[in-house]
Amino acid sequence: MNSRVTLVQNRPIHRTVLSNGMVVLAVENSAADIISARIFIRTGTLWESPQEAGISHLFASVLTKGTEQFSSLEIAERIECTGAGLGADASSDYFLLSLKTVSPDFPEMLDLAGHILRSPTFPENEVDLERRLTLQAIRSQQEQPFTIALDQLRQSIYREHPYALSGLGTIETVSRLTRKDLQHYHQTYFRPDNVIVSIAGRITPEAAIALVDQVFGNWQIPAEPLSPPSMPRLTYDPQVTTTVQDTKQAIVMLGYPVPSVHSPDYGALKLLNTYLGNGLSSRLFVELREKRGLAYEVSAFYPTRLEASHFVAYMGTAAENTSVALDGLKAEIDRLWTAQLSSGELEAAKNKLLGQYALGKQTNAQIAQTAGWYELLGLGVEFDAQFRNLVTAVTPEEAQAVASRHFSMPYISLVGPAVALGVPE
Repeated sequence: MNSRVTLVQNRPIHRTVLSNGMVVLAVENSAADIISARIFIRTGTLWESPQEAGISHLFASVLTKGTEQFSSLEIAERIECTGAGLGADASSDYFLLSLKTVSPDFPEMLDLAGHILRSPTFPENEVDLERRLTLQAIRSQQEQPFTIALDQLRQSIYREHPYALSGLGTIETVSRLTRKDLQHYHQTYFRPDNVIVSIAGRITPEAAIALVDQVFGNWQIPAEPLSPPSMPRLTYDPQVTTTVQDTKQAIVMLGYPVPSVHSPDYGALKLLNTYLGNGLSSRLFVELREKRGLAYEVSAFYPTRLEASHFVAYMGTAAENTSVALDGLKAEIDRLWTAQLSSGELEAAKNKLLGQYALGKQTNAQIAQTAGWYELLGLGVEFDAQFRNLVTAVTPEEAQAVASRHFSMPYISLVGPAVALGVPE
């Protein structure tokens, strides 16, 4: 084993690499008699081919429905008998198995997680059921204005890149997915050298690492190496996309291609997002909703991504206000690069961002999630402290320069009635 200890906010985080390549992160936190584990697998939407879009989501839905040792009912009973929580999820950049239990039951639940990860059976009836449920969810989303606007914005920005599509996939791709596809997905990505186990709770790091080695240590690395996906090059081509929907409300959405978490601009972009669209005190909420009454809802987001991300500001407005709302939204974003934020505005945004960041790492589940996520991103647990330093160091001049680099011309996505969008009926 290869081990090291890093002190993060006075908490020692033990990082160990097992002989089979599996990374184990362990944090002792005895505040409550609870242990949480986050098991990350390097896969997710980013690794999907266009022909199999949505396979990660379907895989997550079926993974816990049976193993070579346990039926779906037996798995559910073992979880419920201990009052534990165990679930699978897929995101843009990773697959996740989450586990939470009282300390005495953790060895049993980790062993169950091992069976689920290593020997799932994907019963045909469960695959059929979850496929139908996924198709229903996709059809439901196709009627939701916000989702429609976001989907067409992503497709405009990313085009052939996997980030272009919803994590659910499309009706066409999900309809074609089979049990055999799920088995191949499992054989390809579920291997010890592609797994990160992050544990936090009332357990010593030594005991946590020993348990993981006991459950997963004999999991062998396949002979064939796992090749990272080849990503298409993104081209910057701002455009306006519209979808006509007979509603009284319109969705106005502006999107800007921005760098990944590995960019030097990351901290400033997170700060600008907080200032612009985070909460009831944000610039967009105060100016466009409170003062001008234009918005039913208004916000901004900048997701952390392994690959190039996107900075989005959006508003739900009365259909007759669509044009005014679009101009107002764009003016507020343009202001970020045409005028410097004041020291007071920047300091308030820093306090809000760092306060929320600190509050997001209080529970064992949050601690395990953060440590595992940073490891998967290739940043290491040291990034926890580095992020605070990145944000604190941002000056008004730097914030303006970053906005100038990334916010000059938006992709625009509009959803609403034809007359509001200027589309002939």
